[in-house]
Amino acid sequence: MNAIELVEQFGPRESMDYDLVIVGGGPAGLSAAIKAKQLASSTGKDISVCVLEKGSEIGAHILSGAVMDPKALTELFPNWKEMGAPLDTEVNQDQFLFLTSDNSYQVPNWMLPHCFKNEGNYIVSLANVTRWLGAQAESLGVEIFPGFPAAEILYNEQGAVSGVITGSMGLDKEGNPTDQFQLGMELRAKYTLFAEGARGHLGKQLIEKFALDKDADPQSYGIGIKELWEVEPSKSKPGLVVHTAGWPLESDTYGGSFLYHLGDNKVAVGLVVGLSYKNPYLSPFEEFQRYKLHPKIRETFEGGKRIAYGARALTAGGLNSLPKTVFPGGALIGCDAGFLNASRIKGSHAAIKTGMLAAEAAVAALNENRSADVLASYPTAFQNSWLYTELNQARNFKPWMSKGLYVGTLMVGLEQKLLGGNMPWTVHLKHADHECLEPAAQHQPIEYPKPDGKLTFDRLSSVFISNTNHAENQPIHLTLKNDAVPVDINLAKYAGPEQRYCPAGVYEYVETDGKPRLQINSQNCVHCKTCDIKDPTQNIVWVTPEGSGGPNYASM
Repeated sequence: MNAIELVEQFGPRESMDYDLVIVGGGPAGLSAAIKAKQLASSTGKDISVCVLEKGSEIGAHILSGAVMDPKALTELFPNWKEMGAPLDTEVNQDQFLFLTSDNSYQVPNWMLPHCFKNEGNYIVSLANVTRWLGAQAESLGVEIFPGFPAAEILYNEQGAVSGVITGSMGLDKEGNPTDQFQLGMELRAKYTLFAEGARGHLGKQLIEKFALDKDADPQSYGIGIKELWEVEPSKSKPGLVVHTAGWPLESDTYGGSFLYHLGDNKVAVGLVVGLSYKNPYLSPFEEFQRYKLHPKIRETFEGGKRIAYGARALTAGGLNSLPKTVFPGGALIGCDAGFLNASRIKGSHAAIKTGMLAAEAAVAALNENRSADVLASYPTAFQNSWLYTELNQARNFKPWMSKGLYVGTLMVGLEQKLLGGNMPWTVHLKHADHECLEPAAQHQPIEYPKPDGKLTFDRLSSVFISNTNHAENQPIHLTLKNDAVPVDINLAKYAGPEQRYCPAGVYEYVETDGKPRLQINSQNCVHCKTCDIKDPTQNIVWVTPEGSGGPNYASM
């Protein structure tokens, strides 16, 4: 049954009214909610604020490296240290390495551009920081609803956004109601902020509907694959930050690794692979696994234990790829718009700052009784902020790095080290990531080492420790526009790249009656959104699954 039929049979929908509805309980959404309540309290007025989070709890779907610049958090809570924010490991050493297959070369720190230095930053579990923000939001009176994904956008008669509809629960695989069925609710709002993270399901629809990206470069993404390890005490170096470039990726593929030493003998390690890569045989997951076999890297993890795994797409296009962030009735904030600074490998400070700026604009409009207006003061405030200055100085980073490791390194060094980010030119991206994939006939298959179960692992054992779970008898949330495309085009022309770019084993080609077909193991999905981004025909569309489904990251 489709949504209209469900409403006709089980409706009308229940509804709740709020001044401000925020879609996404990450750093951007929670910071917006907190700032809105702070502003309302300072003026003696009260506004109703609701945050919807598709994960089973706040922080369940949050995954990042992460080294955090506390600048925006300090603006939100000047006394965050006294309040017990979980920023416990201050960076005390930076290393930047260029890797070959069997050697490493450290760049002297005096040669590193400022964007690669982390003095004053903190190594954190962003999931735990987000949980802390959630607690602060609730203490201020924000209503938070975990396990309730926003599935549809509500529009009023004038075409302005007027809220969202939560996903219906209790549908079977064919979309028919079971005895557990519950119709989704309408959450109506005077303003709605979208903070879904990179490649947001509803943000993508809003960008298309309101043509928000018509004057922007194509957005560019990377997939970040991360593991958390407990290492031998003798190998733990709390505060050490290591970044690498080069091997195992070819020089024409954008990407790099991170290795962050937290306290308690924990080390976060990961690889970011730009999704503009050309070779359909490339597997970001397996590139990450063999990266850990490098002599310089494996020495940290030998004798240790892998305790967590996850993956998530991230925006990398920067300022040039930012869409317009406002439309009648709402705004995009955080990575839903693409505010991450790829040159610094940081986005949480940008998410917090844009959440605050959008909240300020929304509260001002509410105080003036303006509903469904365009929050024009939000992009203006952004352009006058330190965040705009930071992103403007880094605007050419991804376009240069897309030209290859050597050209990119040379030009980024020139712009950031010698010119301090004050360059008189702008370089543009011309192609979306899915347009960059080349036919398999132009490339050779890549032979990856088999997992050893000690340093390297397979996908399914990795998904297991991500605590991923979906109710099996529910509609598949990885939808196809055309069922024939995977075999007729993706398999025939690109050798079935879905089975390699997915880090969770969701897609596999199997034979039925001697003919290949694409099998979608949606219960494995870690919600990274890579398929929605990299599918060369854009035939795969990620939609929200039933509430609480997906990974449950304890400390990622």
